[in-house]
Amino acid sequence: MAGCATIKTSPDVHQVHIIVYLDINRGNMRESRQADYKTVRGLSRGLLLLNLLNKFDGGATVGTLAEFSGLHRTTVRRLLETLQEEGYVRRSQSDDSFRLTLKIRQLSEGFRDEHWISALATPLLGELLREVLWPTDISTLDVDAMVVRETTHRFSRLSFHRAMVGRRLPLLLTASGLTWLAFAPDHERQAMIEILAARPEEEYQLAREPEKLAAILERTRRQGYGENFRGWQQEEKIASIAVPIRSQQRVIGCLNLVYMAKAMSLEQAAQKYLAPLQKVAAQIESRMTEEAVFYE
Repeated sequence: MAGCATIKTSPDVHQVHIIVYLDINRGNMRESRQADYKTVRGLSRGLLLLNLLNKFDGGATVGTLAEFSGLHRTTVRRLLETLQEEGYVRRSQSDDSFRLTLKIRQLSEGFRDEHWISALATPLLGELLREVLWPTDISTLDVDAMVVRETTHRFSRLSFHRAMVGRRLPLLLTASGLTWLAFAPDHERQAMIEILAARPEEEYQLAREPEKLAAILERTRRQGYGENFRGWQQEEKIASIAVPIRSQQRVIGCLNLVYMAKAMSLEQAAQKYLAPLQKVAAQIESRMTEEAVFYE
């Protein structure tokens, strides 16, 4: 109404049009600023979740993200579903957590290597499960242990664990750990062994026995896979074989198959399952090359 009064008192027709135009645009600008505020707030919240996911190595659930972000669970779920639809996050079928996808690499240099492996490997693990039945895991090195990034434990009828993603596997006591040590470049392996040998705990004893460890690693390289048969006290009923996943002459991850030790010997496991594991590892390496994934 104030705009109309201004129009009536204006002696110049052209001025009337200018005043009307300005008044209309002021209203549009106010509406635009309000809309921009809502958009920016939504964007800020989405970026907050992306940053949180970048810090959680094994992904995070809606509840965890709500707790750390201070946002309502419903808001977090809506944001994650939007990010998933846009291709920036994916939902893990193994533990219902969310994690970053390959597409995020276009936005940030902070995208981690293990997420690449996980994203590329997940469909292949599903196919592998149908062939081998026993659960398999993808793990990568995290400081001084292998960390499970993706798994089929949740879907395997022969699984004895459900929540495996994020679990740390000792380098010297597990098939995946020994596989990484065996196939890693010499300088990386030696540096890691020195770190482990300096620790007094019993689980690092093998690092203080260089000849024994060297023999194990040499055998692992010769046979093409690492093995563990009830060697980890925390999981003394299980056995496992693992193969390396390599890129540019580096071991960037390991693929292992886990089974109840009483079910078969290591030799029997290798005879039945080594070829499928090696096939999937090669497929992951090939896809990484196709996607032009490079590691520094």
